Amino acid sequence: MASAQKTGLRLYNTLTRTQQDFVPLDPANVRMYVCGPTVYDFAHIGNARPVIVFDVLFRVLRHVYGADHVTYVRNITDVDDKINARAARDFPGLPLNEAIRKVTEKTAGQFRSDVAALGALEPSVEPRATENIDEMQALIKALLEREHAYEASGEVLFAVESMPDYGQLSGRNLEDQLAGARVAVESHKRNPADFVLWKQSSAEEPGWQSPWGRGRPGWHIECSAMSERYLGRTFDIHGGGLDLIFPHHENEIAQSRCAHGTHAMANVWMHNGFVQVEGQKMSKSLGNFITIHDLLATDKFGGRKWPGEVLRLAMLMTHYREPIDFSVARLEEATQLLEKWERFAKGHAAAGVIDAEALAHLGDDLDTPGAIRRMHRLIVDDAQPAAGLAIADLLGIKVLREAVVDAGTEALVAARLEALNTRNFAEADRIRTELAGQGVQLMDYKDPETGERRTKWEVKR
Repeated sequence: MASAQKTGLRLYNTLTRTQQDFVPLDPANVRMYVCGPTVYDFAHIGNARPVIVFDVLFRVLRHVYGADHVTYVRNITDVDDKINARAARDFPGLPLNEAIRKVTEKTAGQFRSDVAALGALEPSVEPRATENIDEMQALIKALLEREHAYEASGEVLFAVESMPDYGQLSGRNLEDQLAGARVAVESHKRNPADFVLWKQSSAEEPGWQSPWGRGRPGWHIECSAMSERYLGRTFDIHGGGLDLIFPHHENEIAQSRCAHGTHAMANVWMHNGFVQVEGQKMSKSLGNFITIHDLLATDKFGGRKWPGEVLRLAMLMTHYREPIDFSVARLEEATQLLEKWERFAKGHAAAGVIDAEALAHLGDDLDTPGAIRRMHRLIVDDAQPAAGLAIADLLGIKVLREAVVDAGTEALVAARLEALNTRNFAEADRIRTELAGQGVQLMDYKDPETGERRTKWEVKR
């Protein structure tokens, strides 16, 4: 097991706004928590980015410290008002609890399928919010006992003024936040910035019995409870998208630190940049809201399906903290790179040792573009495909596709060749079009010894 100092692993910490050496609390158990999906709808490409980014970090940490010495927790939020609304909309004739179960099981299952296609490893633990209600209530009790929370109008609220350094992660000054606040909107709060820990549920809404009445948790308390249960009160890395810095991650820190009097919830906070689509913010109103499932299984973007390895490479070609403009041109560039690498690396296997230059890039705050450039040079320019494939494996990028024997495709290819040989060009063109619709690319050539017409085929990415 290597040490962080030997590998030079340095990570940008949003909390300190500096890049610093990563030194785990316990090298025998490096611990990372990443906010997962709220399962009310299929995950979109913005959700795909943290999955891919922190999967690469998971792989790098496993490489540095050993696979058995890294614990990665990525949660599933399956209790949320958005879920309630979607369940009522999609299953109006069912009791709400049953409708919610249908929504969450379907969307959670689709999420797992989608991220597996993106090449993501399974996390060490994938807790669900509904399975950790007792832990949430215990945290809320601790906050009440330490006078960091209070009850008002059927809710339990966190008192932000009870935490002198609230706002460190986002850099937001509490007084500035309050200056334009609409106090009258929620007059039961002591401070407009106070946030909900527990709220009442009606008879129709999902709820659990608690000392504060039947209700359900606020969003922020869920991640505090699940991370503590599986990683402890203080752990190494907490990750997520840039949009989660405030209020979600800021409020997680407040709850966790104030409940236990600890100096930190996580030592390193990492956030990936935003994703735009063809230069615009993704939104349903603009018609550019694209799910991972859309890209993998339909032709809704650029008139074709995109394999998971193409989507993964397209994301990793930009540094994780930079914004991405997700476009058809970007996916086509990733496709061309993968096809070139495959041509040069076919017939080779990954080397057992990772190239030092590539490791240095990854150790420099996950510089995946630098590692990809090094991989390209090794495979294409330096005739060292085995070394390049080892980097691809560490990045989770599938370069070499498994050969697929498809009797139906073989029969169509043979029929087209026969049509060409009998000068039935209309039929040959028809078959080529049919095969192209299946993603099959044909390459005609002449046998160098006999001069006979031959055809190779492969499935395009």
